[in-house]
Amino acid sequence: MSQSVTEDIVEEAIEQIEHTMENLLDSFNPFNNKLNWLLLALPIAIWASWSHNQTMAFAFSMIAIMPLAFLMGKGTEEIALRTGEAIGGLLNATFGNAVELIIAGLAIYAASRDPEILDTMVTVTQASLIGSILGNLLLVMGLAIFWGGINHKIQTFNNDAIQMNGSLLLLAIVAFIIPSAVHHSGGTDIDVEVLSRYTAIVLLAIYGLALLFQLKTHADVFATEAGHGTHENPVMSNRDAWALLLIATCLVAWMAHILVHSLETAVDEWNMPELFIGVILLPFFGNAAEHFTAVIVAGKDKMDLSLAIAIGSSVQIALFAAPLMVLLAWTLGVPLTLEFGLLETAATFISVLVANSILADGKSNWLEGVMLIASYVILALAFFQL
Repeated sequence: MSQSVTEDIVEEAIEQIEHTMENLLDSFNPFNNKLNWLLLALPIAIWASWSHNQTMAFAFSMIAIMPLAFLMGKGTEEIALRTGEAIGGLLNATFGNAVELIIAGLAIYAASRDPEILDTMVTVTQASLIGSILGNLLLVMGLAIFWGGINHKIQTFNNDAIQMNGSLLLLAIVAFIIPSAVHHSGGTDIDVEVLSRYTAIVLLAIYGLALLFQLKTHADVFATEAGHGTHENPVMSNRDAWALLLIATCLVAWMAHILVHSLETAVDEWNMPELFIGVILLPFFGNAAEHFTAVIVAGKDKMDLSLAIAIGSSVQIALFAAPLMVLLAWTLGVPLTLEFGLLETAATFISVLVANSILADGKSNWLEGVMLIASYVILALAFFQL
C-alpha cells in the first residue's frame, strides 16, 4: 500500500515537472513572442566573451538582457494576478531592479579588484543608479501613460499611494543633494564618504518603514478599488511563474557579468561618454521588464499596477539600491558616495517635480505621457553632449 502511494507521488511529481518544462519552453519560444528572437544574442554574447571580443560581448549582452527582462516581467505579472496590484507592483519593481543591482554590484566588485578601472566603474555605477530613476520616472511612466491614454481617454488611479511614493522620492533627493552641498561648502572627500555611508543607513531604514506602512499598517490605502481595470485569470501556475522568474533572473545575472567585464573596452572603442552609457544605455536595456509590463498593464487600464511598477522602481532604486551599493562599496574599500554630480542630481530633482505635478490630480491622459517622454529625450541629449 505504501509502495503504491509512493509510486503515485513520484508519478505526480514527474508530471508536474514535465508540465513546468513545457510552460517554460513555451515562454522562451520565439514563435509565441517575437521579442524572444533577441535571445539569440545570449549565445553570441557568451561566445564573444569567451573569445575576448569585448565590444561584441558588451553589445550582445545588453541586447540579450531585453527579452530576459521581459520574461521576468511576465513571471511577475502572473504572480501579481494572485497577490494584488500593490504587492504585485512591489514584486515587479524588485525583480525589475535586479538587473541594476547585479550590474552595480559587479561593477563595484570589479573596481575593488582593479584600481585602474576604479574611476570608470564608480562613475558608471552612480550613473546607472540615477539613470534607473530617470528612466522609470520619465520613460517607463511616460510610455505607460501614453499607451494607456491611447486606449482609454482618461485613466484614474490611487492618488494617495502615488503621493506617498512622490514624498519618498523627494526625501531621497534631499539625501543626494546634501553630500554635494557639504563638498561645495568646504568638506573633504572623506567627509562626503562618511556622510554618504550614514545617510545610506538612514535611507534603508526609511525604506523598511515604508514597506511596513504599505504592506501592513496602511495596506488599505494601497488597495485597488473593486472593478478597477480589466480582470484577468492567470495563464501559468504559481510554481511555473516562479520558475520562469528565477531562471530569467539567473540568465540576466550571467549577461550582466559579461556586460560589466566588457564595459571598459566598449567605452574606449565606441568613444562614447561614460555618463551616457551609465545614465541612458544601461538603464534602458535593464529596465526592459518595467518598460513592457508597465505599458502592457496600462493599456488594460490597470494604472495602479502600472504606476506601482514605474514609481515603485524609482523609490526602490533611490531608497534601497543606491544606499545598499554605498554600503557594499564601503565593505570593499571602494569610495562610492551619494554625491552623484550636479547634472545628475538636478535632472533627478526636476524629474521628481515633473512626475509629481503630472500625477497630482489622480488622472492621466496621453498628452501627459508625451510630456514625460519629451523630458527624458531632452535629458538624454544633455548627457550625450558631456
